[in-house]
Amino acid sequence: MLKEMVIVSGKGGTGKTTLTASFAYLAENKIIADCDVDASDMHLILQPEIKQVRPFPGRKKARVIEDKCIMCGVCEPECRFDAITDVNVINPIKCEGCGVCKIVCPVDAIEMVETQAGELYLSESRYGPLIHARLFPGEENSGQLVSLVRQFAKITSGTKNKDFIIIDGPPGTGCPVTSAITGTNLAVVVTEPTLSGKHDLERVIEVIEHFRVKPAVVINKYDINEEVAGEIESYCEKKGIPLLGKIPFDRRAVEAVVNRKSIPEYCDCELSEIIREIWDRAYSLLLEVTGEYSA
Repeated sequence: MLKEMVIVSGKGGTGKTTLTASFAYLAENKIIADCDVDASDMHLILQPEIKQVRPFPGRKKARVIEDKCIMCGVCEPECRFDAITDVNVINPIKCEGCGVCKIVCPVDAIEMVETQAGELYLSESRYGPLIHARLFPGEENSGQLVSLVRQFAKITSGTKNKDFIIIDGPPGTGCPVTSAITGTNLAVVVTEPTLSGKHDLERVIEVIEHFRVKPAVVINKYDINEEVAGEIESYCEKKGIPLLGKIPFDRRAVEAVVNRKSIPEYCDCELSEIIREIWDRAYSLLLEVTGEYSA
């Protein structure tokens, strides 16, 4: 049975990708999917070898057919996005593809053309297969690209006989997050003991539960504010959400990232042992959720 665990966070900078990389190092028979397509960085740690690159199509955008254009300027004031910067120059970054300029052009000198919004990568890393992507600046449909990453992760799991997909999800609660969470078996939320961290944790838990996915929580750098960490523990206990563990602040986590390694790969230390214990609890919970193991 194919199992899917997604690691998410209510906000950026909580240590989500660092923990995901550690899980990926400890996991067996897995595919790694980086679904943080707006700011992917798993590849910075894994240094994968890209095997295939697939274009991700974007929306159609306007383009001037220069030999037809009579420089009348009718289109410029009609563009509400200020994408027409000169009489016959259309800024592709500002263009939203609404097509108004094409409609008002008296000589049919504007056409709508297909564009590329990003790229999907099928790679091999020292931890195993990595499926990741990059959305180009200013482009949209990041949720659709996340779904594409997950789709190819599932295809790859079949061709390589893998039974587990570990997903580095995007932060927040928007469309990319719902695309990363939907249909998974377990969503691990990495939070930090700050008021904003607690607030964003509660918001992302609501999203996870809306899609009927089992949530679990990890508190990172819990010792920078043990009072708020305690409030998060109480929240989890009240909601019946498993608290997989608490990670203390440790400079070796930063050192590991600088050296392009996960924490358990970088050092055999107390921090690594804590993360190993969290991983064991997370994977046991995943097996319980999928019915493969009963505690």
